Amino acid sequence: MRSNYTPSIQELRALVACGRLGSASRAAETLHLTQSAVSRAVRSLEDRLGVRLFQRIRQRLVLSDAGRAMLRDAEALLDSLDASARMVMAFGGGDQVLRLAVLPTFATAWLIPRLADFHRRCPEVAIDVAAALHPVDFQDSPFDAALQRAVLARAGTTVLPVLEERLIVVAAPSLVPDTIPPRDQLARYPLIQQATRPRLWAEWFAAADAGPVERLRGPRFQHFDMVIAAARAGLGLGLVPDIFVHRDLAAGVLRRLDGLELAGPSPYALIYPAARPMSAPLRLFADWLRAVE
Repeated sequence: MRSNYTPSIQELRALVACGRLGSASRAAETLHLTQSAVSRAVRSLEDRLGVRLFQRIRQRLVLSDAGRAMLRDAEALLDSLDASARMVMAFGGGDQVLRLAVLPTFATAWLIPRLADFHRRCPEVAIDVAAALHPVDFQDSPFDAALQRAVLARAGTTVLPVLEERLIVVAAPSLVPDTIPPRDQLARYPLIQQATRPRLWAEWFAAADAGPVERLRGPRFQHFDMVIAAARAGLGLGLVPDIFVHRDLAAGVLRRLDGLELAGPSPYALIYPAARPMSAPLRLFADWLRAVE
């Protein structure tokens, strides 16, 4: 319920239009209202808040200090409402919407290339995907589920494993054009680092029994998709999940440098709140994930 002092949408629109245009008549033209309606909305908002938002100077409306302080928040609120409305309109009137939080690289490299198959099987379900690097709080977010590494699951969630993580070493042919070097010489190349998982290279060299690496030399990026792009550009060796580079390897854009696969600490998984009844769209999506290759 709206508090007595909470502005209405019309009052916020009038505030923004008058604040930007400096005139109730020009604001009325922009909002397709009468000048008196705009003036009433501004006066109503001022009365509601108990403060003057404008100074009337020679038939111009000049924002007061209070008006300037409120203008930016009012614009942000209206922009947010507009974006929300456009998002809902994009669903084309469908009432089966699945909102997913997904790790960015998993979304671009694995999920999105396969979504056409899901839409062919379940055309009635609309998918709304957002990037999420951190654990999802389902009580304080609009998401129905998350596709992340299982280790990111919070308490009170159900975890459905989807894919095991296997990390491999790749490089651009321009960086390693000829014979693949042995493991103990890989550290001579720049080693591209993943900022959120800084120990990956140390773990790989330990698993390869190639001796410790005293100093990592190479650029550092936040997401795996950035690491892959850097490897494509020849900036160094990338240690990345194999599911993200299948196409690059097949196309010869990247080449694999070693047969070792480093097992990740947890699988990629569908995570959803245990206490919430599983919706029909989520059930269809979970069934599809179990069957997809």
